[in-house]
Amino acid sequence: MTRGLRKGLTTYGDEGFALFLRKAFIKAAGYSNDALDRPIVGITNTYSDYNPCHGNTKILLDAVKRGVMLAGALPMEFPTISIHESFAHPTSMFLRNLMAMETEEMIRAQPMDAVVVIGGCDKTLPAQIMAAASADLPTVVVPVGPMVVGHHRGEVLGACTDCRRLWGAHRAGEMDEQEIETVNGRLAPSVGTCMVMGTASTMACITETLGLSLPMSATIPAPHAERVRLAEESGKVAAKMAVTGGPRPSELLTPRSFRNAMVVMQAIGGSTNGIIHLSAIAGRTDHALSLDELDEIGRLVPVLVDLKPSGQHYMEHFHHAGGVPKLLRQLGDLIDLDTPTISGGALRDVVATAEDVPGQTVIRSPAAPIKALGSMVVLRGNLAPGGAILKQAAASPHLLSHTGRAVVFDSVADMAERIDDPALDVAADDVLVLRNAGPKGAPGMPEAGYLPIPKKLARQGVKDMVRISDARMSGTAFGTIVLHITPESAAGGPLALAQTGDLIRLDAEARRLDLLVEEEELSRRRAGLGEQANAVIPERGYARLFVENVLQADEGCDFDFLRRKPGSKP
Repeated sequence: MTRGLRKGLTTYGDEGFALFLRKAFIKAAGYSNDALDRPIVGITNTYSDYNPCHGNTKILLDAVKRGVMLAGALPMEFPTISIHESFAHPTSMFLRNLMAMETEEMIRAQPMDAVVVIGGCDKTLPAQIMAAASADLPTVVVPVGPMVVGHHRGEVLGACTDCRRLWGAHRAGEMDEQEIETVNGRLAPSVGTCMVMGTASTMACITETLGLSLPMSATIPAPHAERVRLAEESGKVAAKMAVTGGPRPSELLTPRSFRNAMVVMQAIGGSTNGIIHLSAIAGRTDHALSLDELDEIGRLVPVLVDLKPSGQHYMEHFHHAGGVPKLLRQLGDLIDLDTPTISGGALRDVVATAEDVPGQTVIRSPAAPIKALGSMVVLRGNLAPGGAILKQAAASPHLLSHTGRAVVFDSVADMAERIDDPALDVAADDVLVLRNAGPKGAPGMPEAGYLPIPKKLARQGVKDMVRISDARMSGTAFGTIVLHITPESAAGGPLALAQTGDLIRLDAEARRLDLLVEEEELSRRRAGLGEQANAVIPERGYARLFVENVLQADEGCDFDFLRRKPGSKP
């Protein structure tokens, strides 16, 4: 097998000349023949001034390089797209597949025997793992790590569960302009990803469970020296993999490891976004994620990690309580401990080293869970024939069985225009409905599923309502919110048929979401929709590529042409 600098030579019709020219140019950077004869570890640089979550990337890069060199290989840094949740228009999800494509192609195009991907913000780790699964080069994932907590008036704060809670208090008139501005400067006190169990933390925990990163990589706070030491060790592991040629992602991403990931996602009170990302990753392999299996796991696996938004604590507390290894130990037989990891061992070896922390209450035992049932349930019914997701761990128990009158918004813009209108006909027991906010309809499936409580109701003390949509929701959010309704309305899904005044029934126990309208009437409405239900196709560029090729939420919103075809090779 061709390795090192001789790998993937540029096509000139003369391989000897291609290698000669490659060496001539790289020697311009000061490399010696000794360095150029070694195995190469590529390292992605996702630093960006627009991405404070990745603010420690340069430090981690240096540490990974140090580890690679200590192990005798040659590190080669290369840039890729960097996506930040709050700085990506129209939504970071719109750009996830672009980042996955670019990362995959850069791995394929440049000579490297292994790769280290450094990332963290919500869509970055999924994009990188999707790319790694498709390229199937030995890969080590280094998450950037969570922020440390903030403080305000004696209260511990975290981005972004508390930012949503406190913004809601501001909307309700409970917090004035001066105080909300003060809070704004205290929610994110350091670089790193959100320190609650949002999408970034969920994906970091999933990555560690899949065996793609080293133990404790999900939870070490971004500013801690321990994070830097982990990056150095990751470089050493990557250098070893560059020599041995494995394990490759295809050896780690198996049905058993995907089931483990779903178990952990339920047990941590994970972000609903994690379902979409894990489905997309599975679609890059020979396997597929089953929503029915996810729901079955949710009936067996309790929520064990006491973190916001399902609990009270933050990622640094999870870390100091023993992190993912301790959680895996608590989960016992629910985890397949014989699944392999990048270090060459199995999860069993990781669990054996889990720390016992006297007196910690963040990671519970199954006998004393935070929630008796798993974080998420899969709903079906005439509104969601392809499935919908409810994060029951963050919902109001009294709303999990609810029938209410629909108040329908036709788009995110329509919602923004009317939600706070004093004349809006809405009551606390109504069901807020948002459509045309899915992968094709928005486009990009924004995190608009967390419909705000109408201001006039918020000021009456209403904290939660049933809200349903074909959009997504931040993992940091809370509330009785049904998401990912599939098919989406812009793809002809039944959500397009709902009208204000219709009754909608949510029954989480029965796993049902139904529009209580006779089928004859729904057929009449469907006939009247015509072309209105179809997504508008952009004229050019990536936007056109996206709308024409993006799949629905149950298949991970990946592009249809990027999924692994049965029997095909990476």
